[in-house]
Amino acid sequence: MLEKEVIDFEKSIIVGIVTQNQSEEKLNEYLDELEFLTFTAGGTVVKRFSQKMDKPNPKTFVGTGKLEEIKYYIKDNDIKTVIFDDELTPSQSKNITKELDCKVLDRTNLILDIFAQRAETSYARTQVELAQCQYLLPRLTGMWTHLERQKGGIGMRGPGETEIETDRRIVRDRISLLKDKIKIIDKQMATQRSNRGAMVRVALVGYTNVGKSTLMNAVGKSDVFVENKLFATLDTTVRKTVIKNLPFLLSDTVGFIRKLPTQLVESFKSTLDEVREADLLLHVVDISHPEFEEHIASVNKILLDIKSADKPTIMVFNKIDAYHPVFFDENDLSIEKTTKHYTLEEWQNTWMSKLGENKTLFISATEKANFEEFREKVYEAVREIHITRFPYNKFLYPDYKDAIENE
Repeated sequence: MLEKEVIDFEKSIIVGIVTQNQSEEKLNEYLDELEFLTFTAGGTVVKRFSQKMDKPNPKTFVGTGKLEEIKYYIKDNDIKTVIFDDELTPSQSKNITKELDCKVLDRTNLILDIFAQRAETSYARTQVELAQCQYLLPRLTGMWTHLERQKGGIGMRGPGETEIETDRRIVRDRISLLKDKIKIIDKQMATQRSNRGAMVRVALVGYTNVGKSTLMNAVGKSDVFVENKLFATLDTTVRKTVIKNLPFLLSDTVGFIRKLPTQLVESFKSTLDEVREADLLLHVVDISHPEFEEHIASVNKILLDIKSADKPTIMVFNKIDAYHPVFFDENDLSIEKTTKHYTLEEWQNTWMSKLGENKTLFISATEKANFEEFREKVYEAVREIHITRFPYNKFLYPDYKDAIENE
């Protein structure tokens, strides 16, 4: 008989601060996301710690009193890992680790760990390793306590390289090697893209865990890996897709996230070449998430960074089956109506209506709700690009409604 696999989740606590630039409500949203990241990485959050401060403590991130409270909680509850919501400086990481005497991670380190777990291809593993090396380099002194500097005094002077300097040189050499390796793979991928001819390219973009891979499987009849965890997809997947008789290339890209580590943005810019070279973007949004508007802003910022913000875009609001507005009693004058009370119809009449009739869609990729409308709008957008590129093909691909009648 097969034994049931027991997954041992690592007991963790998460820490964040309320500052002038980050309200308590905003912190709770970030900590919710950090908890999901921890679960994705293989940990379970048993407690949250937060503190109100004007700005982070330059030595220990939180105040000394709060750090003492965390220290006692770790000892009493056998906590293995402490995860901070913001990126720690090398000195902060060193000081906190020395004080708490346990594994200390920050948001960047956690995301890098998830990426390392999820990287399947040689290209993804190279990109992740490059980001890890760039993150590690300034933190070598804090991480390796056995790397002592040479002592001064009689008989201790002379030529030679300290162990920490040797390790730094090794990491710098590794970074240089990985960058060269990525350049070679980039050339190979550029050749692959050039061999695809002049077919219209459509790229799925969006925040992580919004349903891009599920949508790709539904449209392209693909078998892309899908899981309700963050960063399930790291490698860009490209599939030839046909709606009616109109072929185009559909690519599924890595998801974005708030506070995305700069090392990852840099090392994964080459992966986002599929987005740069796309003719049409399908910006997928999880409308059931309470902070979906902020997710849209985060994605738009990264699209701006990679010079892809001006491309033709269709906003695809996914997971309408999971969207449930908070009940609003119009007779209760003590409660003010906010966006959390909006129905889908009310959302459609907000700023979304200004995007244009053919620029917004409300669907459910799992339930296939409004899927025919989705296929029609994508068909018409791809057809418009195609016949601009090949005017003599206009009669091959009629309007979507005419294509249905011809079947």
